[in-house]
Amino acid sequence: MLHPGVLLPWIAGMVFGVFVGATPGLTATMAVALIVPVSYRLDEPIAGLAMIIGVSFTAIFSGDIPATHLRIPGTPASAAATLDGHEMARNGRAEFALRLDLFCSAIGGVVGVLALMLVAPQLAKFALKFSDFEYFWLGICGLCISAAVSQTGIRRGMIAVEVGMLLSTVGTDAQGAVRFTFGNMDLYNGIELIPAMIGLFGISEVMRYVAGNRQTIESESSGRAKKRREADKALPTLWRHKWTALKSALLGTVIGALPGAGADVAAWGAYGVAQKSSKNGRRFGKGVEEGVIAPTSANNAAVGGAWIPALVFGVPGDAVTAIVLGAFMVYEIVPGPQIFERSGEQVRAIFQIALVTQFLLLGAGWAGIKLFGQILKLPRGAVMVAVTVFSVVGAYAMRDNVFDIWVMFAFGVLGFFLESKRIPLAPLILGLILGPLIEESLRDGLTKEGGSLAPFFTRPICLALILSLVGAFAAGPAIRKWGGGAQRDSR
Repeated sequence: MLHPGVLLPWIAGMVFGVFVGATPGLTATMAVALIVPVSYRLDEPIAGLAMIIGVSFTAIFSGDIPATHLRIPGTPASAAATLDGHEMARNGRAEFALRLDLFCSAIGGVVGVLALMLVAPQLAKFALKFSDFEYFWLGICGLCISAAVSQTGIRRGMIAVEVGMLLSTVGTDAQGAVRFTFGNMDLYNGIELIPAMIGLFGISEVMRYVAGNRQTIESESSGRAKKRREADKALPTLWRHKWTALKSALLGTVIGALPGAGADVAAWGAYGVAQKSSKNGRRFGKGVEEGVIAPTSANNAAVGGAWIPALVFGVPGDAVTAIVLGAFMVYEIVPGPQIFERSGEQVRAIFQIALVTQFLLLGAGWAGIKLFGQILKLPRGAVMVAVTVFSVVGAYAMRDNVFDIWVMFAFGVLGFFLESKRIPLAPLILGLILGPLIEESLRDGLTKEGGSLAPFFTRPICLALILSLVGAFAAGPAIRKWGGGAQRDSR
């Protein structure tokens, strides 16, 4: 693996992943899709695999860089970083937040890869037990978590979720019915997630800047030496919260192994669990350290977790893994229960590459943080102009469609309005993502059972999810009260 013919393309792929992941609109899925054709032209197959694997992990981390600095997620999995990470950046602690993020991403990646190596068959079998009935409740749990972690209250969080689910119904449904398109052909396939996300988080931030709330990134009065001393505390801080990082990484691995869940759901799930179990639960969303550690440990762990059902049963956990799986098949790595016998040497190489990538990520990620920090030394007005330009390019690049630019601006206006009413934006995004999963799972489940709702409540995993949901809501007030008391005691 350390041969120059392997190492150089590997590092080049990771640098490319940092660039693409940190550019709003250019997702990790796009990064992997773009690098796959390049990898085929390399003489060494292992070099091609290293490029693909390096990009898939690096792009997930680097999406947190613009999310922290500019409140624009570079990838959907980085949406949770727009909360506490961005609040730290506004208080002049951006480099501290990103160093913490980088260490947690590497730890999460190591945990995910080790789980892939050690317990792949067992976790994959569990994931395949999920049918339409279980996926329905999994989606409901995800939405309830997103509403519960909203700093403006569960009621406003649920309003955001409902708006997101309503918008997810735009387009053609599974039965061919066209809904809420108003005759516009560009809406037949639904609202594209990336332009919507760029508008909600990016354009709305530009609008807030123009409207007069100009302290949107970092405090200009923060001294460079002070920032450096603060950033050097990232490792001691991570050690204090090591159990949060480990717990979140394990949770991210499990969620990543569920087909269709992905790193974005893993990040929000870990964020919700960390808030519910923390004595600082009420401070989440205001720049608390655990709010950075939990989602960033989970989203990279989910990448390794998503490979578990992909390699063992050929069922990818998310879109990124689906592309990686297709690339593996070109290299004659056929997924299935016999993969370890038929392609044992290649699979071991994949494991080794994935593990070493987590350590190379520290260097590539640090370079990305420094480069982006230099860009942000420009005047804030110039940065906001650049944000607008990149947002337009990112929205257009997905489908080469001007209509997506208009979608982006429409969601920017919507985001600006909702935030003026203290309605959070993150639950809306999750509603937009999980809405189709919930609708299709409910419809397919009812179709299979002739309209009966009984299996949604009687199947063992469904019952476990329902009880977990009820338990979380029942324990929520007591946890928040205990957390508030702990905060008063600390003061």
